[in-house]
Amino acid sequence: MPLFTALPYLAIGLVLIFLRLARRRKSIRQIPGPPAVSSLLGHEYELNQQDQVGDLELKWLNEYGPTWRIKGAFGTDVLMTADPKALQHIYHKSAYNYVKRRSQNMASYMIMGAGIGYVQGGDHQRHRKIMNPAFSAPQLRSFLPLFQRNVGKLVEKWRVELSSSSDLDVMVNTWISRTTLDIIGEAAFDHNFNAFDDANQSTLSKAYHGLFKDTEYRLPKATTLFRASWDYIPIPILKLFQYIPVQPVARMYNLKTLFTAYGTEILREKGPQVDAEKQAHSKDVMSILIKANSSSDVKTRLNNDEIMAQMSTLTLAGHETTSNTVTFILYELANHPDYQARMREEIRQARAHMKARGDVDFRMEDLDSMTTCLNAIKETLRVHPIATGLHRVAAKDDVLPLAYPITTTTGETITEIPVRKGQVILTSFATYNRLPQVWGEDADVWNPDRFHKLEAGKQTNVGVFANLMTFSAGTRACIGWRFSVIEMQALLAELIEAFQFSLPVGAGGEKPELQRAPSGLAMIPLIRGKEELGPAMPLRVSLAQ
Repeated sequence: MPLFTALPYLAIGLVLIFLRLARRRKSIRQIPGPPAVSSLLGHEYELNQQDQVGDLELKWLNEYGPTWRIKGAFGTDVLMTADPKALQHIYHKSAYNYVKRRSQNMASYMIMGAGIGYVQGGDHQRHRKIMNPAFSAPQLRSFLPLFQRNVGKLVEKWRVELSSSSDLDVMVNTWISRTTLDIIGEAAFDHNFNAFDDANQSTLSKAYHGLFKDTEYRLPKATTLFRASWDYIPIPILKLFQYIPVQPVARMYNLKTLFTAYGTEILREKGPQVDAEKQAHSKDVMSILIKANSSSDVKTRLNNDEIMAQMSTLTLAGHETTSNTVTFILYELANHPDYQARMREEIRQARAHMKARGDVDFRMEDLDSMTTCLNAIKETLRVHPIATGLHRVAAKDDVLPLAYPITTTTGETITEIPVRKGQVILTSFATYNRLPQVWGEDADVWNPDRFHKLEAGKQTNVGVFANLMTFSAGTRACIGWRFSVIEMQALLAELIEAFQFSLPVGAGGEKPELQRAPSGLAMIPLIRGKEELGPAMPLRVSLAQ
């Protein structure tokens, strides 16, 4: 955003900031942390400008331990932690006492509206209660044939292309994303987004491509300060900001407008005029929500704007998380061909057992028995978390417990930190997922076999899957995490059995270098030196022998 455009809004924010800071008492000044290069921009700007996710966080972890203090914009103190007990307290024991940061939450609103990812407190409890039945384990397992049918189209496409060539260099992230977008369209709405079959790529697929890079990657200083000022501006005023015709706000609003058109058509398909018998037997998520929404109790229903926001949230989160993680898995397997071979052998053995009993497709218990494959998913979610962290703000004075004591600037060793109402806390998922105390001394290495050796009973219970923080935790954990895991299991079983994945080699022998690029509090795969391509992962694909 040009500086002259941001100045009016910066002025509003600065006035409110200084008024609040004048009244705020510091409570974490004794917590050690790195010096900031800029007192105005703080460390959060540095985090978004770093080369790769973890460059700064892991450096600070080694120097200060799992909890330290950084500077936010305008000189504010931010407590940054990857401590398991602190995370457990924030996300499990006192979840609704630690609310989302306004600036971060409003960015979500500008893209998706007031869905489950945006609402807080009682509204979040209402949303979650209504949506939970659509995400029960039995309901999600019923989608397995749908997952298999869609990945089967990708397998067939690559097989046809390989009939006249020994190998292909493919942007795998693009094709995985198009596959998962069609999957979420069918599973969530019984609607075909036509992302896979459209030769020119669907309008919606194009709109989602590169979203996080366009809206969060290496934001200019003026935009960073403008966004930081949102924490101090009343929400009704902030909601008007979505109409500002400058980037990256315009990018967010354009996507929201586009999806509203899709969503309106989907709701028309799902409306009361649609065959009641068909609705009664529909298993897609939206049909279940519409049935629940027929309640006479207003408190157990979603209004039209909330339903639209829920649809947008499901579509974005429901395909981006899975596609990016599968992309990172295939990249790691290309770098670890021995482990890839072990996965393929495990899949083929399971296939033989499946055929012996007379089935033509894997059942859920078959996929769950493939521990080599499942561990690759866990390890990739650990090393390459798509969500690298989240901000939380203390809604009242509290005491934060620590699993690992820290030494204050006064030399005192402490096992808990008093925090005052309004204290911003940056919970670092990427750092927690690399803690040697939790994951072993080789925590920086991609090693799926670690999950055979971890003693779960000795870990602090934090994450919803494999005790990782990648899907967040507690009452605000990703509601669709099981959907994503099952989908990844289904996709990998078909892809790894059929194909060999390796790194492409250029004419000069060079191989693409992956950059785990920070994009706000998300991580995207970029190719070093080719950032203009947006999210990209070229891999060489050949038929598995």
